[in-house]
Amino acid sequence: MRTGIFVGSFDPFTIGHDSIVRRALPLFDKIVIGVGINERKTHMLNEDERVERIAQLYASEPKIEVKGYNDLTVDFAKREQAHFIIKGVRSMKDFEYEREQADINKLLNGIETILLCAEPQLASISSSVVRELKHFGRDISKFLPEGY
Repeated sequence: MRTGIFVGSFDPFTIGHDSIVRRALPLFDKIVIGVGINERKTHMLNEDERVERIAQLYASEPKIEVKGYNDLTVDFAKREQAHFIIKGVRSMKDFEYEREQADINKLLNGIETILLCAEPQLASISSSVVRELKHFGRDISKFLPEGY
């Protein structure tokens, strides 16, 4: 079974994240969306809320599971018996960061990383920008998947 994990803090899960998941879906038998827990960060939504909201988005898609995790991504991948990490890249800055992470993850347990480029119209959308807009009272609904 080809299993990939798509990991991030997803605070919040944006239309860019949704695009990556939907574009990766035909490549895998199963995708586990891993909601990373980082106690050092202040979150807009707590772990349970993020997991539940993302799970609701994909409730009708049997190939997708959503789980929280608070350890190394490679350890999460091993538990999920995943052979691939799926990541989205929006810019060269993202690419360099993700390439370095891919190299380390490959060295740690041999897992491959698949980088999918953001669709051009979504490349400027990030969770941090959406959080900032929300902080200043702006409507963020157009940056979030319908039903989130």
